[in-house]
Amino acid sequence: MWVYEKKLLYPVEVTTCNPMLARYLMEQYGGADGELAAALRYMNQRYTVPDKVIGLLTDISTEEFSHLEMLATMIYKLTKDATPEQLEKAGLGAHFVNHGHSLFYENAGGVPFTATYIQSKGDPIADLYEDIAAEEKARATYQWLIDISDDPGINDALRFLRERENIHSLRFREAVELLKDERDRKKVF
Repeated sequence: MWVYEKKLLYPVEVTTCNPMLARYLMEQYGGADGELAAALRYMNQRYTVPDKVIGLLTDISTEEFSHLEMLATMIYKLTKDATPEQLEKAGLGAHFVNHGHSLFYENAGGVPFTATYIQSKGDPIADLYEDIAAEEKARATYQWLIDISDDPGINDALRFLRERENIHSLRFREAVELLKDERDRKKVF
């Protein structure tokens, strides 16, 4: 189904060790409105939508996994040279004790990822509206991360991710209109 190209979707440059920023980025890595939840949500929903939008959900889900890879790269680069003391000061002491410098799917508050973040109603239009909301929440979170970050390389990658969320939202809106037109079309038997 996939062809993996051994490069990031967009380059990630990090100028300095910053465990606090890494902690904030974890919200998009393993939080309720983050990239993992989105990728799994769309991949799951693709099985109960009309054929016209299966490809869209598959494409966007796949791209969300590439966003997850970018976030993992950012978090790793921001923490790889951090001392245990720096990690503890950033609120990542418990994470370090449990995982060392390894990444773990959790939000900025340290709450582990859970499948309850994945929404799927089984109604294609309802699911697509949920997907639009997910993309808009991710867009907002990326903006807030940009606002709090002073790392130009991270901000460049975050701006890229924010803009991709805008595109995904627009694509889901187009899919809703397509399905609504089909639903409302008179059927003659």
